[in-house]
Amino acid sequence: MGKVNPDQNQAHFGDIVQFERDGIVLEGKVLPSSCQNSVIVDLTIMDNFEQLELEHERTVVNHKNYQIVS
Repeated sequence: MGKVNPDQNQAHFGDIVQFERDGIVLEGKVLPSSCQNSVIVDLTIMDNFEQLELEHERTVVNHKNYQIVS
């Protein structure tokens, strides 16, 4: 999975982003926030969220570490 180039658009509220954490590719919906260098992502949109047994429903992802899916 490639990283977002600095000249590409940053994700905004409602966008779906994909990123890797601990060797697992995760996907989530960007939530409203005032973060400047990152986004807050709701992971519960993933079909396999319950099976992954993640510690939290939301996480913070730096702009450099995700791809915008839609």
